[in-house]
Amino acid sequence: MSKKINSTISQGIDWTMIWLYAILVCIGIMCIFMVEYRPGTDWLSLFISGKTNYSKQLFFAGFCAIIATFILLTDSKLFTAFANILYAFGIVLMLATFVIGKSINGSKSWIPLGGGFNLQPAELCKIFTALALAKFLSRQETDFTKLKSQIIGVVIALSPAILSHFQHEDGLALAYLSFFLMLYREGLPSQILVIGASVGILGVASLVVEPKMLSIVLTCIAFIILYLLKKQIKRNKRIITIIIVSWMVCVGFQRVAVPFIFNDVFECYQSTRIYSMVGKDYDCNLNRHKSKSADKPVKKPDDYNVRQSKIAIGSGGFMGKGFLKGTQTRGKYVPEQHTDFIFTSLGEAFGFVGCFIFLSIYLFLLYRIVRIAERQRSIFSRVYAYSVASIIFFHITVNVCMTIGLFPIIGIPLPLISYGGSSLLTFTILIFILLRLDADRQMVLR
Repeated sequence: MSKKINSTISQGIDWTMIWLYAILVCIGIMCIFMVEYRPGTDWLSLFISGKTNYSKQLFFAGFCAIIATFILLTDSKLFTAFANILYAFGIVLMLATFVIGKSINGSKSWIPLGGGFNLQPAELCKIFTALALAKFLSRQETDFTKLKSQIIGVVIALSPAILSHFQHEDGLALAYLSFFLMLYREGLPSQILVIGASVGILGVASLVVEPKMLSIVLTCIAFIILYLLKKQIKRNKRIITIIIVSWMVCVGFQRVAVPFIFNDVFECYQSTRIYSMVGKDYDCNLNRHKSKSADKPVKKPDDYNVRQSKIAIGSGGFMGKGFLKGTQTRGKYVPEQHTDFIFTSLGEAFGFVGCFIFLSIYLFLLYRIVRIAERQRSIFSRVYAYSVASIIFFHITVNVCMTIGLFPIIGIPLPLISYGGSSLLTFTILIFILLRLDADRQMVLR
């Protein structure tokens, strides 16, 4: 019986992916241990007591190993059969947090499970969203070149993001934007990505450049484009209208939409984080959501976090200070170092070389996932694989950029590394469903 189970698990499984997964989980536990270790303490007894984060993370890893084994023994057809039901269940769980949810760090996105453990439905819903998108795009009647199908796909991807925003989990809400990379691979027009990138660039420029100066720059750009396209304009007068309307939209976005978003949509701490990223102060008195304490001097804890993060990574130098020898880590100078800023412990201990090797492991993991995606016969499996690659790529990029000050602090965990049962469980399920689907890649799933 045991031989039959072993052959069922191992048949067709990409063991390279499993080894990469195991290596990253071990690195994560090691980093959490480095953050919590203090000289002179009996770390073994603390570990056995189960009260430390690294012992809890090891427990989470063991639980995830059981879940992973169960997934590998599951029939792949179950994922297609229950994809829509699981997505609906995830949405219901996210709605339930508004009623029975527990607030942690100002975010009401957790459901208490007892015993000190909490579930974050927004994390799990990434799995369900990936399955639902794969189910939708693999239907025979779905033509993703048509606008209707594209709108439905975008709605499926962004519905959990909207709920995450209202739970004050904007980091997780942004993570759902990663599905646009997969949608682009499946035929979403490139113009949408170009427009999205342009809006982002214009938004950052609106913070860095003075409003009047930016308006002048945009006007100059419009005149230059008119001059360069003067021959085409003679043949088609509509080009003038397009350029003028585009200029009006850009100036209106910069002068009206950006201030409205930061003063009326975002809360004070969110606007402060984004402004601090570009080296500027935000006046919370302009914010509609300001609290009673807004009249007091506004502190910049996020700027402090990033500065301490940079110091910790920079102090590692080229080769690092060595295992358990990081002064910034041992001194607890970096806030939330076991979760959002876990990358700093690795940078300080092992330096540039260690970070390079670590990120190379991630790069190889992404390469394997893309390779798996491209060898699938089933559209369902391919779409799901690219969804997994997009989510992991987004988390890695944003988290690392966040720790070195290139992105605002939004609470994005580092996949398989950051402390947290919900995060580790989510990425485990994402990866092992992919491995199960890949093992049955000769099947055509819908």
